[in-house]
Amino acid sequence: MRIGLLGGSFDPPHVGHLLAASDAYEALQLDRLLFIPAAVQPLKVDRIPARTEQRLAMTKLLAGSDPRFDVDAIEIDRGGLSYTVDTLTTLRLRWRSAELFWLVGADIVSSFAKWRDPERIVELATVVVVQRAGDNAGENLPAGMRCLATRRIDVSSTEIRQRVREGRSVRGFVPDAVAEFIAAERLYR
Repeated sequence: MRIGLLGGSFDPPHVGHLLAASDAYEALQLDRLLFIPAAVQPLKVDRIPARTEQRLAMTKLLAGSDPRFDVDAIEIDRGGLSYTVDTLTTLRLRWRSAELFWLVGADIVSSFAKWRDPERIVELATVVVVQRAGDNAGENLPAGMRCLATRRIDVSSTEIRQRVREGRSVRGFVPDAVAEFIAAERLYR
């Protein structure tokens, strides 16, 4: 079994996450792809405006009923700081014979050495850097990582939060169900 794992704050999850997941699913010939919302990212402490439960709910809305995708609350259930090495260790025990692919954005390449036990991470899973067309992060990847070219989608959670603060629409940036959730919960205002 080939399992893709896409972690992050998902604050909020957006179409860029969804398209990157779709591209990775096809390119890596995955059997399943899990979105894994972080409880608290160690390098982003005190930067998450939506509550954990809200981010989990939005991520589930992002995955929707697409049979390729699922959401795993492993990091939220564990609580505290979300370290990739801890998550991968647990998932490796769950799926001993599966081939695991940890998907990350090109922006993490420069900070990967600061993660907890990066050497162990690349032992537990193949780290796949999802590189947008035009980026050059794949040129100098650390050992144990591989690059996956994907379409360029210039949308970010930061931009979406800013648009909401300014009273602008986020339709098209996030699935309609996520936009409706943001409005109903009055997030990012």
